[in-house]
Amino acid sequence: MFASETRTWWTGREARPSDRRKWVKVFEACDEDKKGYLSREDFKVAVVMLFGYKPTKIEADSVMTSINSNASGICLEEFIKLMEKKKAAQLHQNEIRQIFTAFDRQYRGFLTLEDFKKAFKQVAPKLSERIVLEAFRCVNF
Repeated sequence: MFASETRTWWTGREARPSDRRKWVKVFEACDEDKKGYLSREDFKVAVVMLFGYKPTKIEADSVMTSINSNASGICLEEFIKLMEKKKAAQLHQNEIRQIFTAFDRQYRGFLTLEDFKKAFKQVAPKLSERIVLEAFRCVNF
């Protein structure tokens, strides 16, 4: 999840100072031995503290192998970059969820082709039905 998110959803935005301070505090709390980096297990604890879930072994392995500069673990700056990317991915997912919810007017948890057509008729009335159908087929996998 982390590795794909870091490549896919990175927006290039800097973290807010309050986010950065929180990430530094969590990093310092998880770096109990004050070694200057987070081990795989330290990283998992940090993710639980910040996002409320424990990363899978595959996620943790992916993050650890993507970090090149410090073979021992994740240094503070690398950790902050990862958290910026994770937050950007979460914002993107929230935006998608909000758009979906706006389209799902009957609160079924899915969109039919008719729902999709109605939504596009409101937001892009001049868009041809062929393009709307093509878009529906792309997202309906």
